[in-house]
Amino acid sequence: MPKVAKKKLPSGKRHAGKNKTTRPRAATTTNTPKPKPQHIGWNSLELEDLNPLLQRHFVVGQKVMLARVLLKKGCIVPEHSHHNEQVTHVLEGALKFWIDGKVLVVNAGEVLTIPPHMPHKAEALEDTVDMDVFCPPRADWIQKTDQYLRGR
Repeated sequence: MPKVAKKKLPSGKRHAGKNKTTRPRAATTTNTPKPKPQHIGWNSLELEDLNPLLQRHFVVGQKVMLARVLLKKGCIVPEHSHHNEQVTHVLEGALKFWIDGKVLVVNAGEVLTIPPHMPHKAEALEDTVDMDVFCPPRADWIQKTDQYLRGR
């Protein structure tokens, strides 16, 4: 029996059979807006008063949050933990941390990394300014449900 050449269809499909091939489809586009860079001055953000000794403001990216935290001498951040990884950089002052069964003092110019789910507590040994980085962003801070900081 003579062989009959299979005719290609315009779409790239062949006639039905085991050797059926198709061209890959183009990816569909979504209506998700493209992320844009943010350029923000700390002075343009309102400070949130959490209690008489604690203020903060923060910037939220797609997967990270940067917070500037102002603590008056004697301010206590009660023991807590969260699923977020945290990096604390003390810019001015000093913070005493109770973490992982140890007491650490983090002074200006020093950094402390806190793994996810690790309980920790802090006290400002003097008026302190620190930068906290959280990954992912702290939903409780964004939604203002962080009662442990609000003295309630």
